[in-house]
Amino acid sequence: MKRVLFALCLFLALLIGARDCRAEAVVPQSRAQISLSFAPLVKQVTPAVVNIYTQKMVRQRVSPLFDDPFFRQFFGDAMPQGMSRERMEHSLGSGVIVRPDGLIVTSRHVIADADQIRVVLSDRREVDAKIVITDEHADLALLRIEAKGEAFPFLELKDSDEAQVGDLVLAIGNPFGVGQTVTMGIISALTHKSVGSSDLGYFIQTDAAINPGNSGGALVTMDGKLTGINAAIYSRDGGNMGIGFAIPSNMARLLMNAVTQGKTHLTHPWIGIEGQGVTQDIALSLGMAQPSGYLVKSLHPASPALRAGLISGDVIVSVNGHEVEDPEAFRYRITALPVGASAELGIVRKGQKSTLHVEMIAPPEEPPRHETWVTGQNPIAGARIATLSPALSEEIGLQGNPRGVVVTQVKDDGVAARVGLRTGDILVAVNGTKIATVDDALVALHESHRAWRITLRRNGDDVTLMVGG
Repeated sequence: MKRVLFALCLFLALLIGARDCRAEAVVPQSRAQISLSFAPLVKQVTPAVVNIYTQKMVRQRVSPLFDDPFFRQFFGDAMPQGMSRERMEHSLGSGVIVRPDGLIVTSRHVIADADQIRVVLSDRREVDAKIVITDEHADLALLRIEAKGEAFPFLELKDSDEAQVGDLVLAIGNPFGVGQTVTMGIISALTHKSVGSSDLGYFIQTDAAINPGNSGGALVTMDGKLTGINAAIYSRDGGNMGIGFAIPSNMARLLMNAVTQGKTHLTHPWIGIEGQGVTQDIALSLGMAQPSGYLVKSLHPASPALRAGLISGDVIVSVNGHEVEDPEAFRYRITALPVGASAELGIVRKGQKSTLHVEMIAPPEEPPRHETWVTGQNPIAGARIATLSPALSEEIGLQGNPRGVVVTQVKDDGVAARVGLRTGDILVAVNGTKIATVDDALVALHESHRAWRITLRRNGDDVTLMVGG
């Protein structure tokens, strides 16, 4: 009897399960259920994506002889007739309207040095645009077109920190100047590397097709919001290989907030820390479970992190709750904060976790740069030099906390150019005398020598120039 009851219960359970399965397998009742389409989303977001055309006048020398500093000594800037010509250079890109009053975000390299910027709206109207603000480090720019009482279609910015690998996205732009196109893909990675014209070090990677002309276009999520600004592609031949990069929308938000505050220049925060990534060996020596974080090696005397209690040997593992995997991730997390904000740093010190609150400050002008041109009979003549400060390092894009005297400009026809000096070189020593300030350099270069030994730091390496003798 028990066996019969068990068999009856098992039969009823299977019958109910089968009915449930049949209930789930519903025959499609509408076109939307038959075929998935992104058309409604595309129709919603594409009116906010624009095409950008720029032109600039370029003077070109006919004869390459005039690029030779020795030959140019005889002519200076007075070019003989017929030796130069002007030509109009054109470029194209994309942009995204981010406010109804006509504010447009695009890539800075799309509009760099342009004499004229024309924006083509989705309804084919053409209007002039003006540059409002740029961010060279992130390779972003904001443009404005005259609204004249019109409310333009725009895309709302999404918090790009919500982006996850595997999310569906659409890339919208004007590749190769063929007109507005839409491609679909997923977020392939949140990558930490240097890409294109940006030194941001943090990008949204996607396999949605991005080609030349897409720069400045929109990377849109399935809820119709802007999560990234298309920046560059990885390619061997210039074509799409399924590896595209977009600048996180939170960087564009910084620019937009600066404009709201009436600023014409964006200053990124400075924290005054120099460090390195955590390797497996370092992690083991510090008692850490995994090789992740940013190991503090040194702090600038004016560093706000130093005042907050950070010391050499600490490992920064998070910023405002966001994990810091490597130096690029740390740099991005700080760069994405506004000056004046407070950042909570999660640190590991001697195996113990704790937090510090650090004020985000603008790069200080300490010490004063004392920028000057070098003259006289010496190998640096014809170069402009300045004492390095955090503010100057930020301006010229030097990483870390470099000290000393930097070359900020080199005249084409000067002695410095002939001996091989370059902009960005850091002057370390002259004939064995260490150089810390511009005054040190001027004193050392004022002396008379038959032979000169100039020690420079170039791209992190020491270079020695021997002149005369």
